[in-house]
Amino acid sequence: MKKLVLLVLIALTFSGAARRKITWVAIGDSITYLNDHQNETGNRVTKGYLTLISEKYPRVQYINQGHNGWTSINIADKIESLNLETADVYTIFLGTNDWWQGRPLGTISDFEQNSGTSSVYGAFRIIVDKLKLLNKKAKIMLITPMQRGDFVYINSAKNNAYGSYKAKKEQSLEQFADAVVAIGKHEKFPVVDLYHDSGIDLNNMVNFKKLKDPLTGNYKNYTYPEYTTIPFNPETDEYPYPVEAVNMTYDGLHPSDKGYEVIAEQLVKKWKGLK
Repeated sequence: MKKLVLLVLIALTFSGAARRKITWVAIGDSITYLNDHQNETGNRVTKGYLTLISEKYPRVQYINQGHNGWTSINIADKIESLNLETADVYTIFLGTNDWWQGRPLGTISDFEQNSGTSSVYGAFRIIVDKLKLLNKKAKIMLITPMQRGDFVYINSAKNNAYGSYKAKKEQSLEQFADAVVAIGKHEKFPVVDLYHDSGIDLNNMVNFKKLKDPLTGNYKNYTYPEYTTIPFNPETDEYPYPVEAVNMTYDGLHPSDKGYEVIAEQLVKKWKGLK
């Protein structure tokens, strides 16, 4: 009888473990934020990477801590007011806005010495320390910024930015991706290196960019890298990314459904124990 009771208890324990939910807090910028704000994509996005993973793995319950336009420094500065919850898993997907806004990258010593929010390395230290404080046993995964093409906001073309094919304030976006990799190595965190390993690159950000031919004034579909040499006037020109231009992104920067699928797949590869 005692053996039977013991077997039942063991079975119930394993059954409970199998059904146990995994709480996931995803910290990020607009690429994370847009998962739950498809209306801000002109409804070109139907499912972001959080939704894709939670649908495939129903045990996962995500909390979206994506903040539109924020940098790692913004997150670190406001870390105590974000109401971050205790979770089993945290992902940090930041860096692209730090690059575009010209925030100082710093060095790994800024991370090691906890130098504060004067640099991206220092900001990451503040974020990581907070997550460890919330749950010292939590899995923490880092995601590097993606490469990026010429961004033109679908709801206001005046909001635009050139791609990662050239530096901003003498810093390349790749340097920011490499910093995330270095922090992951230092902390022994899994790193999803979207910049180098995802297959999302400048050639497939979009199928083309629709711009006026400077010689004729007629619209023409330009591919990378030619489109980088053609001017775009947000005051007078048509939106340069019609639906037919959508590839890995829908606006040169933010992932399309196709791009989000790649991000989800890359994250799942690094998420040990998910299955």
